[in-house]
Amino acid sequence: MKLRDFDKIFALAAARKGGRAALLKLLADTKPRTPRTVAKLGDDRVLAAMTRTVFAGGFGWHIIEGKWPGFEAAFGGFDPHACAFLNDEQFDALMRDRRIIRSPQKIMGVPKNARFVLDLAAEHGSAARFFAPWPDETVIDLIAIIRKRGTGFGFENAARFLRAIGKPAFIASPDVVAALVREGVLDRPSSGKKALAQMQAALNHWSAESGHDLTTLSRVLAMSGGRMPTPQRGYLSRM
Repeated sequence: MKLRDFDKIFALAAARKGGRAALLKLLADTKPRTPRTVAKLGDDRVLAAMTRTVFAGGFGWHIIEGKWPGFEAAFGGFDPHACAFLNDEQFDALMRDRRIIRSPQKIMGVPKNARFVLDLAAEHGSAARFFAPWPDETVIDLIAIIRKRGTGFGFENAARFLRAIGKPAFIASPDVVAALVREGVLDRPSSGKKALAQMQAALNHWSAESGHDLTTLSRVLAMSGGRMPTPQRGYLSRM
């Protein structure tokens, strides 16, 4: 299947968001870090990013952002050595701490993810040194590892965790999936294993063609609208 040029999809998104300059401004806040910069992140910041994305699931980012200073204080700055071995007394104290979201399942996920971080640090020198060099072209394999070895991760929040530490990643949101159905990448809406591989292949193609990273490609697809515009709106004549 021949994919159309990503510039045309970019033009769709720009038309919906008030023009090219407006779209570029929206995209500017998610520019990934370089692998060298990612590799410099401390294990505490990696665990903090994991915790933030896991807790955001079901509660919303705005709630977690508002409470985040309390999270940092309650979990001692996310030192993984301390977080990995929460005792019953500490757990009970966290369950009474109004500075955080008091979800037993999510709180108990912190020590499990702390041990994941410590394991990566033992294997690679630091957790960030494991994530930093991973090729964007196989990010779905990296996400699979996060889901297997971490706790509380689905595909979407694992991808959001990677974005949080500066790694490019795509999200299989309903808007992105709808756009990929429109583009013929997917036959129908799906985020199963086969569909994710098809998404990865298409985004790899568009990244090589356009120079955009996976995060930018994903966001542009989401903002381009799910359905093919009608000729009356004037888009098809320019494609």
